[in-house]
Amino acid sequence: MMNWRDYWNQDTPIYSGERHKLLHYKRVASDIIGHIPSRDAIVLDYGCGEALFADQVAAKCRKLYLSDAAPLVRERLQAKFGAAERIAILSPDQVANIADASLDLIVVNSLLQYLSLDELRGLLKLWRAKLKSGGQVVIADVIPPDVSPITDAKALLSFAWHGGFLKSALAGLARTAFSEYRKIREEIGLAQYSEDEMVDILQDAGFTPERAPRNFGHNQARMTFIGRVA
Repeated sequence: MMNWRDYWNQDTPIYSGERHKLLHYKRVASDIIGHIPSRDAIVLDYGCGEALFADQVAAKCRKLYLSDAAPLVRERLQAKFGAAERIAILSPDQVANIADASLDLIVVNSLLQYLSLDELRGLLKLWRAKLKSGGQVVIADVIPPDVSPITDAKALLSFAWHGGFLKSALAGLARTAFSEYRKIREEIGLAQYSEDEMVDILQDAGFTPERAPRNFGHNQARMTFIGRVA
């Protein structure tokens, strides 16, 4: 049976077309920039995906690390940003080599749903070690237990309507209904957390947590949390 890591290590139908993909990554880049504390900051985007606008993020900080578990994604990142002085592309294993207490910001967008609770706790321990005192981890696109695929579809269609790709979004939803994504979601599921659960998990990992006023991206039924290192 395919797992989530295998699924993302290929071309997937998760985006309905190029415009959807571009608008998604552009909005996420803008959200990340909004959390960068200064132009001297060192930032890690963990589980970054193709990060199409990483150059814009890197322009707002001193150093940007991009890390993704999928080798295919890292190859594409290397091809696009490998020559960029401020950007470094890492595998998840290589993140452990970043100096402790050296990062100002870690961004984790739309990743938690694909992790087990034990994996999440292990990563939070790693992330906390890499953050400076006063640094932050921003965990975005957390799915609450009461958010259904129908809610997600409605949010996508609203995004598509305003972004000018409604027709391709409708076709994309139809494709997804018969795709490997749906099959894996049914067989493995997606991790979901309430606000109270996320607060407890972050506190247990040594962070001072709060829920951000808005989520990254287009789906405001999902949640973003900020964990600060005391």
